[in-house]
Amino acid sequence: MDPLFAHNLLHTRRQFFGQGGLRLGGLALALMGGRAALPRALGSNAGAAAAGALVHPALPGFPHFAPKAKRLIYLHMNGAPSQLDLFDYKPGLVDQFDKDLPDSIRKGQRITTMTSGQTRLPVAPSMFKFAQHGKCGMWVSELLPKIAEIVDEIALIKTVHTDAINHDPACTFVMTGSELPGKASLGSWLSYGLGSESNDLPAFVVLTPQWSSKANAQALFTRMWSSGFLPTRFTGVALRSAGDPVLYIKDPQGVDRGDRRAMLDALNQLNEANFQRFGDPEIQTRISQYEMAFRMQSSVPDLTDMSGEDQATLDLYGPDVKKPGSFASSALLARRLAERGVRVVQILHRGWDQHGDLPSEIRAQCGDVDHPTAGLIRDLKQRGMLDDTLVVWGGEFGRTVYSQGKLTKDNYGRDHHPKNFCMWMAGGGVKPGLVYGETDDFSYNVVENPVHLYDLNATILQCMGIDHLKFTFKFQGLDQRLTGVEPAKVVTGILS
Repeated sequence: MDPLFAHNLLHTRRQFFGQGGLRLGGLALALMGGRAALPRALGSNAGAAAAGALVHPALPGFPHFAPKAKRLIYLHMNGAPSQLDLFDYKPGLVDQFDKDLPDSIRKGQRITTMTSGQTRLPVAPSMFKFAQHGKCGMWVSELLPKIAEIVDEIALIKTVHTDAINHDPACTFVMTGSELPGKASLGSWLSYGLGSESNDLPAFVVLTPQWSSKANAQALFTRMWSSGFLPTRFTGVALRSAGDPVLYIKDPQGVDRGDRRAMLDALNQLNEANFQRFGDPEIQTRISQYEMAFRMQSSVPDLTDMSGEDQATLDLYGPDVKKPGSFASSALLARRLAERGVRVVQILHRGWDQHGDLPSEIRAQCGDVDHPTAGLIRDLKQRGMLDDTLVVWGGEFGRTVYSQGKLTKDNYGRDHHPKNFCMWMAGGGVKPGLVYGETDDFSYNVVENPVHLYDLNATILQCMGIDHLKFTFKFQGLDQRLTGVEPAKVVTGILS
């Protein structure tokens, strides 16, 4: 389906004159290009599959230039991990224990209502030991011993910052470039623009593993993998963490594949007739999704069958790799999805919102992700996939240097902090063994090389061969972009 049809739900006068010419132009471009864009323009996924073309083709002219990365694996630590306890080493804070955060550091910045009523904002140094690792000498907490072993493969950005100070808008922002619901997610943008090399699996897959923290976890909203204003077939497909990864993946008893195919063909004919009558592009979405569901009945059981993985590979991901729904099994599944041509895999690990009892809660969370994350990087590298796979790790904002609630030598909590936090990237297009940016002595403000989330998303698109300024979709009278309307820059300092 030509994405320029996406707003023709009703043939209003404005839509007819505003988009009628573009429809013919897009079709002519597909004809002249002689490429697989024609089935997409006509909305025929079944025809494309039958002709041997890609079910998820890229838009005409995409990518804009030769990409360094062909696929993205995004590891989102939902709830905001503390940069002070993981990557942003501040040894001088030991002398500041239980002293009030200086006004010269806070600079009147807003804080949440969860700590604004405290009579004091006492400084809480990390209780965890840090050490330098790798040839690059990157400082890493003792909480992440396995990730510490692969620091020469990653680029750590210490100065990411965002506009949102609470979880829901911050998570929406980090994934869609806007605090307001209704915008398209990063994965949807990429699957829309670049398509997928797989005809048997969705272009964008979401995994939501279990977590070990006993604290209440933030809710996950589908807007984090929604297509927003893009056609809904670019919404991420969430695989279940327990039981069958997709409900009703098996045919009912007494129904064979031939019967299923015949029923689907009849249903497609009815839907096609409705499309010809009403011109609603979401009808084409239903056709394509029915077809994908049919193919997934064969592809998903093979995808999730780990019996072919050798023991050495399983050991890379740690002891929980055979535990259904664990982060380790999700990380291995992400690699299997990537090697089968899926464009974007997103893993969302909940439980990082540590306002109290941070030392025990963060230790449990790191125990979930440390070994599998390092294993994923190693596995991709040994298969020759890291060079063209971009891996991103991080949360939605950081945590405060001051304690929320009671502070002791061995216990503290941290509030939300949007002004700086750490994220890292590895793989296609990224300089390995790099630390980018610097914060002040309290990990409270950026002092060198700030990176806004708009900049981070522009950089991800750059690695994938996309000029973020040219990647737009008209909606509500605006050429919408993942990187918003405010200036955004590619962080060239981390690119290889």
